[in-house]
Amino acid sequence: MEPRIVPISAFKDNYVWTLRNERHAAVVDPGEARPVLEYLAREKLELAAILATHHHPDHVGGIAELVRHYRVPVFGPKNEPIATLTHPVSEGDRISVPELAMQFEVLDIPGHTRAHIAYYGAGALFCGDTLFACGCGRLFEGTAEQMFASLSKLAALPDDTQVYCGHEYTLANIGFAKAVEPGNRALDAREERDRRLRDAGKPTLPSTLADEKATNPFLRCREPAVIESANKYLGARVADPVRVFAAIRDWKNRF
Repeated sequence: MEPRIVPISAFKDNYVWTLRNERHAAVVDPGEARPVLEYLAREKLELAAILATHHHPDHVGGIAELVRHYRVPVFGPKNEPIATLTHPVSEGDRISVPELAMQFEVLDIPGHTRAHIAYYGAGALFCGDTLFACGCGRLFEGTAEQMFASLSKLAALPDDTQVYCGHEYTLANIGFAKAVEPGNRALDAREERDRRLRDAGKPTLPSTLADEKATNPFLRCREPAVIESANKYLGARVADPVRVFAAIRDWKNRF
């Protein structure tokens, strides 16, 4: 059977994305080991691989304990300090999880951290804390130029790509997006749909790149309404998309 992708909740709002078939599973960004170990035991699955997108503890904190139970390859960004990696990777590398018959291309998407990566394959994008549903990560170690380039790289993937990000931040992100682009009807529809999902206790993820391009202000820095809002926030006239991006990222930090 085709592998399924299921979320395991960790901490308050993290997701550990779990790719599984009947016998094996691979996990993306296991910040905590306990919920993963419980899921594997309950579903009688063998862990086959661990994929990390960046070095923040809420994404890699569970790896050491998982590899004590399962000797599996641990993939992650070549240029970040993650002691548990066995296979450091960067753009141009391909990884495979033979137990799931899955392959992924590695993309460099710095900005949130210095060498953040994404995994893209089988129509799915695991992008950690770079692209969020209707938002993007904070610039902890990178520049606005880097983050804008990383988001542009992801936006160039096919529209039907399923976006699996690291956190359930969607409704708060939509609230900010509506402040940036109050006339965007697609945002109203998205808010209604995603609120229904949350009210039912379901994740708002995955989204699609088509959804993101229609509603995510950080992918819409060339839209007149977004430029206008950035200018209002700055009290200055800018049109360059990187400067527009930097302005709305700064605004989001204070929102």
